[in-house]
Amino acid sequence: MPSNTPVLMLRESGGNRRMLAIYIGGPEASSIHFALEGITPERPLTHDLFVSLFGVVEAELRSIVITEVVDSTYFAELHLKGSGGERIVSCRPSDAVAVALRAGVPMYATEALMDEVGKATTMTHVDTEEEILDEFRDFIDNIRPEDFQG
Repeated sequence: MPSNTPVLMLRESGGNRRMLAIYIGGPEASSIHFALEGITPERPLTHDLFVSLFGVVEAELRSIVITEVVDSTYFAELHLKGSGGERIVSCRPSDAVAVALRAGVPMYATEALMDEVGKATTMTHVDTEEEILDEFRDFIDNIRPEDFQG
């Protein structure tokens, strides 16, 4: 991957605190950044539109799950509940995360995926913001595309 390709970094909230790194597109990275920073564009982005549509069709986004990696391509699911019952919609992880951030729903990765490609991190104390940034920089400096091939 080119060095300027955005990488979505996700960390387990409990357990081993493993990291999951997924290459994503620029527009999706911008959309995720906007959601994290609370930036509201003048006109809705595609991910804002999806969240609005869920309300219009009376479907509730319950969670997202990053499920697997096949030939270096990651897969995710939107877990929805509506009048017709529960539904699962396949999507890209970057889209799932962008929508989940806007909807305020939990984000998960399967244990099998984390066992396969999750990278261990060390957590012996509560990290300061500077320590977190240093760890992230070190991770980025040493990451190789081969690290994420199934």
